[in-house]
Amino acid sequence: MRIRQIVFAANDLQQSKALLSKVFSLGKPFRDPGVAEFGIDNAVYTFGEQFIEIISPTQADTACGRHLARHGDSGYMLLLQTDHFAREKTRWASLGVRTIWDTALDNITAAHLHPKDVGGAIVSVDEPRPAASWRWGGPDWQTPPKHTGPQRIRGITLRTPDATALAQRWALVFDLATPIATSQGWRLALEDGFVDVLTGEPGCVGLAGFTLAVPEPEAVLAAARSAGLPHIEHHFDLLGARIALEPLNAAS
Repeated sequence: MRIRQIVFAANDLQQSKALLSKVFSLGKPFRDPGVAEFGIDNAVYTFGEQFIEIISPTQADTACGRHLARHGDSGYMLLLQTDHFAREKTRWASLGVRTIWDTALDNITAAHLHPKDVGGAIVSVDEPRPAASWRWGGPDWQTPPKHTGPQRIRGITLRTPDATALAQRWALVFDLATPIATSQGWRLALEDGFVDVLTGEPGCVGLAGFTLAVPEPEAVLAAARSAGLPHIEHHFDLLGARIALEPLNAAS
């Protein structure tokens, strides 16, 4: 399991696109017409060989719209890549984990897991073919020159009142190693990444932040400050999520 894409939900898609592009100096995003079936519009930015997506509702009574009504602009979803979708599906069946959407296409198989059976976030598990491809990034994301250069999504942060239970559940659902205790909660190891599960206040459950590795953290922080985003040390708040930065070489 590895992180391939993270998703923000935002009320104003155009404003959020401008903000994300400014802070990270990103290129033109891909707009996926297929997401219209969910009543949303989107923008998908290439981030190294991973992706950052922003979604916004275009219709009433959508899952995205309900999320925004409860939480405002915030982290919304995580897409994990597996090398064996059939194996994962068999394990979910044995655990009683339901899916709320799935597809099997010529170059990718994917399923969105029921958030009540996983906890903490909406998670999609995808097997692209070939493994280095990614249909959701659009047809041209690998075409040189790459706008974003060597950047990486290193980790995600979940908050919940019962961090121990959620960490154990994720380890079970995603077949991960035993969670490792940290000073603030638990860490789950992914391939080239991690999930931090931290204790939050009652009613505080969800994607609280992301850890991103960039070549020049100070330049990104300067752009965040210029955009008026709340910040402290190597953290800043973006679209309702706490962004932690680390140098790219620290992610190796």
